[in-house]
Amino acid sequence: MYVQWRRVQRTGLSRAHAASIPLYEETQHFRVYCSNVVPGLFQTPEYATALLSSIVAFRGTPNDVADAVAARMARSHVIREGDHRFAVLVEESVLRYRVGDPEVMAGQLGHLIAVMALPAVSLGVIPFTARRDIWPLETFSVFDDRRVHIELLSAAVTVTEPGEVSQYVDGFSELAAIAVHGAAARSLITAAIDALK
Repeated sequence: MYVQWRRVQRTGLSRAHAASIPLYEETQHFRVYCSNVVPGLFQTPEYATALLSSIVAFRGTPNDVADAVAARMARSHVIREGDHRFAVLVEESVLRYRVGDPEVMAGQLGHLIAVMALPAVSLGVIPFTARRDIWPLETFSVFDDRRVHIELLSAAVTVTEPGEVSQYVDGFSELAAIAVHGAAARSLITAAIDALK
């Protein structure tokens, strides 16, 4: 299903965030790939505020950023509660793109390091220097191998056809193969923090 953001967000951002909470609570295995921003589940309130404020300004939607951030944070409880597993990949550029001021970015990057320690979380970073057998893709999330949410500039796309879902699962696996994890990922995040100084 293809739905334009202007339709989804015509009354603001918070309603869509709140509506997604049941899906997040029901999903056991998340696969998330982000090529442009820190995944919503791992965002700090300050980073989310800066990001959502820029979206409101760009799209001209009603400004309910405070409520949207609260809903996004409420949705994030699944990383610490329940029977969920998270495999998350970000491009190294995500660590370097400035969303908010240096203090907001430093807090966000520090939070990523903290989230990596959670037992249900696997966070990989795809380095700038990785040899590419698959190109950077649009941001997408796979929910229990049943559905995929893809974020475009102008619209949200939901894929449920099994063959297409399988392509995204395969794409995620290809990207995971070139990502670094653990100490190597922490080193890239720390280098991004140091670059803010």
